Amino acid sequence: MLNVDNISLYYSAAQALRGVSIVAEPGKVTCVLGRNGVGKTSLLRAMVGQYPIAGGSIVFDGTDISQLKPYERARRGIGFVPQGREIFPLLTVEENLKTGFGPLKRAERNIPDDVFSLFPVLQSMLGRRGGDLSGGQQQQLAIGRALVTRPKLLLLDEPTEGIQPSIIKDIGRAISYLRSLGNIAIVLVEQYLDFACELGDHFAVMDRGAVKFSCDRGNLDPAQISRAMAL
Repeated sequence: MLNVDNISLYYSAAQALRGVSIVAEPGKVTCVLGRNGVGKTSLLRAMVGQYPIAGGSIVFDGTDISQLKPYERARRGIGFVPQGREIFPLLTVEENLKTGFGPLKRAERNIPDDVFSLFPVLQSMLGRRGGDLSGGQQQQLAIGRALVTRPKLLLLDEPTEGIQPSIIKDIGRAISYLRSLGNIAIVLVEQYLDFACELGDHFAVMDRGAVKFSCDRGNLDPAQISRAMAL
């Protein structure tokens, strides 16, 4: 479904990504791991079109989308949950969820039942402003908003960052459920190794803008990944 092939990315003269390649498949979770500042967020933002790549290609559903605008990629089925959540604090929970209607056809503009079955607290808080929610509730809202777009590819940027353990478990269950549907490819950027190892099917460890180590679940060695993350 997604094939990121040898992409490079620059911020002015600074190179943020150096020949990065990863894949994501329907019904699978690809985990991108690494310390702060190694290029993980830059990789996701390149996938959604917020940062133009300088080389390589991004192929989604058999089409090269490297030159498409972010809204064009969203219309093709790429959903993004950014680091820091980026919800609208003055809008209600319901209004935040409805901002996901943007890439949808008019007939599809409704909130899927899965959003509330995965995160029941959102249904009980539909009229509350997003800024009044706890950090964990805002993270659930950000994921729910992405699910409103009916993504074929879901990109999650450190969804456990600063979140209490009980909600981390809820997010983990949600990711497991979405994977079990078999029609959504998931890319999960994480620093929480145990969380990633529990959910992941493919693993890539980044350092200095490049993938330094990769493996599949069949030959997963958490100690080896931990060592690679400590480079």
